[in-house]
Amino acid sequence: MYMLLEEEKMKNQFSKLTNRWNSGSLKWEIKENELPMWVADMDFETAPEIIEALKQRVEHGIFGYNIVPDEFFESIQTWWLKRHNYYLEKEWMLFCTGVVPAISSLVRKMTSVGENILIQAPVYNIFYNSILNNGRHIISSDLIFDGKEYYIDFVDLEMKLADPQTTMMILCNPHNPIGKIWDIESLERIGEMCAKYNVLVISDEIHCDLTAPNKNYIPFASVSKVNQMNSITCIAPTKAFNLAGLQTACIVVANPQLRHKVNRGINTDEVAEPNSFAITATVAAFTKGAVWLDELREYIEENKNIVSKFIRCYLPEIYLIPSEATYLLWLDCSRITTDSTMLTQFIRDKTGLYLTSGIEYGENGNGFIRMNIACPQSRLFDGLERFKEGIRAYQQGEIKMEEIDIEKMHQFEDVINMEIFYNKTTQEIMEQYYLQRENADSLAMQDFTLTDEELRVLDQLIKI
Repeated sequence: MYMLLEEEKMKNQFSKLTNRWNSGSLKWEIKENELPMWVADMDFETAPEIIEALKQRVEHGIFGYNIVPDEFFESIQTWWLKRHNYYLEKEWMLFCTGVVPAISSLVRKMTSVGENILIQAPVYNIFYNSILNNGRHIISSDLIFDGKEYYIDFVDLEMKLADPQTTMMILCNPHNPIGKIWDIESLERIGEMCAKYNVLVISDEIHCDLTAPNKNYIPFASVSKVNQMNSITCIAPTKAFNLAGLQTACIVVANPQLRHKVNRGINTDEVAEPNSFAITATVAAFTKGAVWLDELREYIEENKNIVSKFIRCYLPEIYLIPSEATYLLWLDCSRITTDSTMLTQFIRDKTGLYLTSGIEYGENGNGFIRMNIACPQSRLFDGLERFKEGIRAYQQGEIKMEEIDIEKMHQFEDVINMEIFYNKTTQEIMEQYYLQRENADSLAMQDFTLTDEELRVLDQLIKI
């Protein structure tokens, strides 16, 4: 009975539909009737223990400058030992206002303008910004997709690491967006190669606490002494506990020479001082949030299973890449489109479902879509129905377009404005055609409209 009550409590906790409209949420800065399943933050309230700790901090009433107390580092130290079987010395750790600010600062301090920084596309899109905005060059050793899963091309990786201009590698562990946990052999091999060619490893491990219930991630630095002394790890409670707006993270650097430079860098960049809530939330998360987090992981796993069954049943032409970590799903839509940006925009225009195009994560992400499933299941089902509707409408449009030979329109030049038609793609013409045929009152979606005669001509062409 107790177990049933606890399970029901968990479901109620994560089934709550918190209204995020007009809350300043980036994710929910959308049109009415749209549903956002794009950016990586969750539609779940954070752990009650964290909320209570923050309430107590607010009631104190004074919000001046803050130090980083020992309990911040001790909470992280205890958590990593218990959860990830890796002991972090307190002296290895530095506070930072976020993983992205940390990575950008590391790029500036640990490399020089014009050098190459290696990534493994498809990968978190902000890596590109951190590299390019600081005058460095991106070099990608693309992950290989064999139609079922991704793997590392170690021959290509070594060739690119061997380039003298390559001085840093940014590793995503677990990997966003594909949800893969890198195994110990891969991490060891990466570490050996990077040490061999004097390439510093930055390991972004922000998703490490969001593994599937039966899966554990392996900290890059824990694999070997080589890895430990030639790496900088970025960790945070922000993804797992939905605290991104509180700006808290930790940089872990075992190598004292590297740590000295990192410390100088984050202080020069002014990203080393906490706000009044960052420390409180972090300590509460890592000392009191374990039960809530495990319940969250179970709920996310349920959501993954729901999506998997839905895709198999209703959209078998889409392939869901198996996910071991994160609440982000990576969907192979290459049998439907060669342009995932066009597909995601079409789905949003048609159904209001806001997803992320795979091209955001690298050229080899084209044909893929990323979906955030960290939401109550009622909202998830809404999103899946919208997704199905959008895919079906897109497929119908694609089939119709294949049946049309635009050149046949010449025989109707007396009623068709050919100048307009030749300045538009077939996709644009057909989207407007279906828009007007389905809803004659909604003509503002495109910067042109079709006349009644042109609509009748297209009716005929579709039947030809």
